[in-house]
Amino acid sequence: MDGFVALFSELITDEGISEECIFKKKRVELPGFFRPTKEWDLLVVLGGRLIAAIEAKSQVGPSFGNNFNNRTEEAIGSALDLWTAYRERAYLDGPPPFLGYFFMLEDCKASTQSVSVREPHFKVFPEFVDASYMRRYELFCRKLVLERHYTASAFLTSSSRDGLKGRYQTPADDLSIERFAKALSAHVKAAF
Repeated sequence: MDGFVALFSELITDEGISEECIFKKKRVELPGFFRPTKEWDLLVVLGGRLIAAIEAKSQVGPSFGNNFNNRTEEAIGSALDLWTAYRERAYLDGPPPFLGYFFMLEDCKASTQSVSVREPHFKVFPEFVDASYMRRYELFCRKLVLERHYTASAFLTSSSRDGLKGRYQTPADDLSIERFAKALSAHVKAAF
């Protein structure tokens, strides 16, 4: 994921933000509302204002079920925590920051095969019936943006072999890295 974080950092500097305002690996904590702090994969802080925060996650097999639930809860919780802290002025005054969620999933049999659901009391939403974990992640990333928890989300897949060669697929155009990068660039540009 470091390569993608470096790419996002380069996009930000291309828009005129100094590298001193971009934080990766160190000084990446932000105050939360429900917890003291949360570490992000990339932060942009300019003139005491939070401009952007990006979370970059990936998943490779074999425990797609448990990890899917953990990833969804973590992403939703992080967004709620950040936006509530923003409302409470933890990041000083300023326009809303760009909040990005970038996710890469291993393309393999376990992630692409249909998964059953249990419905002992109520029916699940129809889009989840027989959906693979790949489809569930696509739906999840899309819903994060539709519900305005994140400004933009990207969803990529790659096999373990192709990933090492830098090859990936984009299962859905609306969740492409290009679209994510354009939204990030536009937001950063407007921050001046």
